Amino acid sequence: MNDVVEGIRTRDEVALSRPVKIGMVAGEASGDLLGALLMTALRERLPGAAFFGIGGAKMQAQGFDTWVPQEKLAVRGIVEVAKHFRELYGIRRSLTSRMSAERPDLFIGIDSPDFNLGLEQRLKARGIATAHYVSPSVWAWRSGRIESIRRAVSHMLVLFPFEEPIYRDAGIPVTYVGHPLADELPMSYDQAEIRAYLRVPHTAPVIAMLPGSRQVELREHGDLYVATARLMLQARPDTRFLVPFVTRETRELFEAAIWRAEAHDLPLTLLFGHAHEALAAADVALVASGTATLEAALLRRPMVVTYRANKVSYAIARRMVKIPWVALPNILSEDFIVPELLQEHATAENLAQALLNLLADEYVLARLPERFESMHVRLRQNTGERAASALIPYISHAGA
Repeated sequence: MNDVVEGIRTRDEVALSRPVKIGMVAGEASGDLLGALLMTALRERLPGAAFFGIGGAKMQAQGFDTWVPQEKLAVRGIVEVAKHFRELYGIRRSLTSRMSAERPDLFIGIDSPDFNLGLEQRLKARGIATAHYVSPSVWAWRSGRIESIRRAVSHMLVLFPFEEPIYRDAGIPVTYVGHPLADELPMSYDQAEIRAYLRVPHTAPVIAMLPGSRQVELREHGDLYVATARLMLQARPDTRFLVPFVTRETRELFEAAIWRAEAHDLPLTLLFGHAHEALAAADVALVASGTATLEAALLRRPMVVTYRANKVSYAIARRMVKIPWVALPNILSEDFIVPELLQEHATAENLAQALLNLLADEYVLARLPERFESMHVRLRQNTGERAASALIPYISHAGA
């Protein structure tokens, strides 16, 4: 580790002469979870620490002072980001100014690399130690970002084991911390008990449908998921569907899709939260590409992965991506262990057929959970504690 962390003090020896200030920016729901867990681990070592910047409900429940609504940063896709560029640029400029004035002992950017790395570079140039939590997908596309990452971060925290050597070889201080979902989710559970809790028939085929956590994803996927459920019900009339949502806004968008399709008769149970319970209760899942695919894998659920994005954004991204997979279970396995139906292939007919095929494939239903269990073990690293241990030396140095 570089000279910034010379003279490391142990957990019990960290005693600063003034209250610790930690700046953080988490732009999405998954980052909010990471931020909240990290705050908990840091507070055990630094009870009086103040946390501020941009965070979601979980971080705010821990006493985080959010300066800008997190939803402002939840923009995905090249075209979509371009549309919001002026607003995002203004937010980053304002944050740079305010963070520079506050002089936090450490700034932690959580995911959202296109926003956070630029902010981190400006703060690091002003003498503020910076960490980035969750590696950008340099192993998939835009590998040239390594040089800009080097200028932006004092330390990189990565979630997956294959990412650590990339940064070590580039001379960037790095720590593999595992994935918090692997710590949070149990290694085993009672599906019958969860079905009873959700009032789902024990003998019915149950499909968990996760259309995404962002409003833009519901606009792309809402009608598609409703149409898929209708086709599946024609083939398997006893099927039941569980559809969890992160926010009231995303639920309303899905309800609008039900209304457009005049599909109020479909056996869709809409849930606020309870995504883990929905996945655990299901036989198989239809999941929008993203962190939810890892949640499904850690809960041992066979799945079909899908995604629709702006056509221009998707075309640009596909030309830049250098790996054949988009779903995290496939990336971690380096194999197509779960089907991916994307963009023009993401039709209700294709998705319904893929789900029906999965329900009927006894071999896959039996063997795939074994692959997912091995994945769970590798990612279960007590993430919050490992991340806090890697960052405490920077805070200690700042307060010395």
